[in-house]
Amino acid sequence: LAEIRDKLHDGEAVTPDDVLRLTQPWMRDLAPLLERMRIREQNRVIESKTGELARKYNLTQEQQKALSRWFEAKSEESAKEWTSLVTQEGTSMLDIMKAARDVRPDDGLDQFMERQLTGEKLTRFKTERMAEKAERVQQYADARTQRLDSIVKLDDAQRDQVFGIMAHNSRDYDPALQLEGGVGTIGAAPAGNRQQAILSILRPEQRTAYQEEMNHRREQAQKDMEAIGMSLPENWDPMEMEDF
Repeated sequence: LAEIRDKLHDGEAVTPDDVLRLTQPWMRDLAPLLERMRIREQNRVIESKTGELARKYNLTQEQQKALSRWFEAKSEESAKEWTSLVTQEGTSMLDIMKAARDVRPDDGLDQFMERQLTGEKLTRFKTERMAEKAERVQQYADARTQRLDSIVKLDDAQRDQVFGIMAHNSRDYDPALQLEGGVGTIGAAPAGNRQQAILSILRPEQRTAYQEEMNHRREQAQKDMEAIGMSLPENWDPMEMEDF
């Protein structure tokens, strides 16, 4: 930490991960306060979701209380996990950015509601939850497919393949979802990680355009960092940082 402070004072470049290391002792001291702030922020979403479920499925008072307790426990668990992540050794700024994007207060809600509802209400809940997941996946995959298309100009078949890759990488993806593309049903994504899968379906000239764009984004990000006396981590990946 002393070395990082010296670099800052001397005007030498530091990385975002260096800054994170420098602030972690402070965040550990403030952990209880940060947890309470995060819980309070999530409670606004929880109140809205509890009210929505109570109205849609005519929950009894006992069911509403049980749902509120379940949400509160999830909120506290999530806050503690967040604090653990941002204060533990080895955490990177990329880890924190990914975690911030992946917040889902309703994770596990399906299993909880299956213990509360029966008959037609349970069937309707499952159907509507699947539709909700499908919409989230659709929005996630459409946005990222469009970003790639703006760089490499995908044909219809490629667009469906890329959509499938992005959909399978969505936090809300469920194997039970039936995804339809412009030229037919979208099947399983190619093997490998997301970037490898995308590159595998691009033509040579498209791969060149894609790599040039990634290099350009890295160079631009480096310039932005240098302007404030910082530098990019060696493993900085535009696709990961921008949730491409």
